[in-house]
Amino acid sequence: MKKLLFIGLIGAFIASCSSRTGHLMGASGRRVYQPEIPLGMVYIPSGSYIMGENDQDVPFLHQTRAKTVSVQAFYIDQTEITNNEYRQFVEWVRDSMARERIYSGLEEDEEASRYINYEDMYFDEGALETVEFEPSDRDVNRAIFALNWDRRFSYDDPELMPLLADMYYPQPERFYKRREFDTRKLNFKYYWIDLREAAKRGRIEIVHNGVDKDGNEISPEHRDLNTPQHPFTEEPQGLDKDLSYFNKKGQSTGLRGHENRQRFIIDEEINVYPDTLVWVRDFTYAFHDPMTNMYFWHPAYDNYPVIGITWVQAKAFSIWRTQLLNNWLQAMGDLFVNDFRLPTEAEWERAARGDLNNSPYPWGGPYIRNQSGCFLGNFKPMRGRYFEDGGFHTVKAYSYNPNGWGLYCMAGNVSEWCETAYDEAMYEFSHDLNTEYRYDAMDWDPPAMKRKVIRGGSWKDVGYYLQTSTRTYEYQDTAKSYVGFRNVATHLGRGGRDFSKEGGEEIRSDIQLR
Repeated sequence: MKKLLFIGLIGAFIASCSSRTGHLMGASGRRVYQPEIPLGMVYIPSGSYIMGENDQDVPFLHQTRAKTVSVQAFYIDQTEITNNEYRQFVEWVRDSMARERIYSGLEEDEEASRYINYEDMYFDEGALETVEFEPSDRDVNRAIFALNWDRRFSYDDPELMPLLADMYYPQPERFYKRREFDTRKLNFKYYWIDLREAAKRGRIEIVHNGVDKDGNEISPEHRDLNTPQHPFTEEPQGLDKDLSYFNKKGQSTGLRGHENRQRFIIDEEINVYPDTLVWVRDFTYAFHDPMTNMYFWHPAYDNYPVIGITWVQAKAFSIWRTQLLNNWLQAMGDLFVNDFRLPTEAEWERAARGDLNNSPYPWGGPYIRNQSGCFLGNFKPMRGRYFEDGGFHTVKAYSYNPNGWGLYCMAGNVSEWCETAYDEAMYEFSHDLNTEYRYDAMDWDPPAMKRKVIRGGSWKDVGYYLQTSTRTYEYQDTAKSYVGFRNVATHLGRGGRDFSKEGGEEIRSDIQLR
């Protein structure tokens, strides 16, 4: 009897824990999200500020007229991306290429399978059944399983050297017979989603009485897409699939979707190695050979900002960094976070101002020296006196004092790429909410359409370019010895000033009035 009573109590307890209550309680099994600031980044809360010039428009450009804008909370790198951080990207591309060659080139199937993260039993989507891993089906297995980065190897392994031989410069191109990697082969393949193209609605044709009472189309043109085709792909633009339901009263839900979302997944391939020759190319009648030879690879410059990176390469780095973190989070059973990317111009300026309103420089102003007479940034302070501020070319990324947010070298050292396309009138037509202007330039577009905003001034610029409101540009397919970048990532949540109150379920309300 006691046993039956005990079983009954357990059953009642299980029934009481059931989610089927008949009431609206939200989806069950949802985890609590606690945001974390990515390593090396700083949290910038949501807020508004006066974007644009706070002082005299010295060159009379009339392109930074002050306007109040609001920017969503985000994280931003405390420093510019350094040589050593970018080298992690380059070496990842190199090592992934090596693993691909080893996996496809090894004779023994069992040995080759150690270079991928295979499962003994897996679900075959083509056969719609669970199958056993077959080491000999290398092409099939590589399409399903990712590379195994825990599998160590040596480039000097005698058994692997024949498989990796084509990764090095051929004998006639070697300098003093040095066996060096061929940087022309360091190509990174990646993907991104064209959300703006996917968001286009398009226009649909609605023909009067185009459908009968049974839902049959009388006019074949009823609800057809009526928008121009894409000029390059010749595919229909925007929402091209009719998801609406037609009822017997002649009403339609009017919903539309995409026939094939693959057309919005853009595949890219780019060489990732920095252009080290920019030091020679950027300055005529000047000697910069030592910087070309040493700047990117020598440990002396590990913590200096990376340069010689185009806008497109900076975007590729951002996508690689996103996948690096999200893949690790997924392996740890955590949730994905927002992508790393280049900052919008409005985000960059909010971060550079250091929570100081109407200040011409990240440290405030109006002066560019401190009370001791020391320069507060790395730039060209006086005619020919590049070293007066303590730096000859670039300096280490943590040099000088940080601004109010804790960010280093937001003025000087290197100018920084922004996501924003450059247009002189952008401040006039852009929205005041997350202000931004983007344009994906086609290959045949004129050079003016390939301009991207750079901010902050550099080691070779005069003081005017160090002002937080000064904007200029470089072309997206060019690399310079004075342009670098840093990443941002949008914060998940309200974005208040107190980061400790972001996320969690113990706080039922984001805002409590007193």
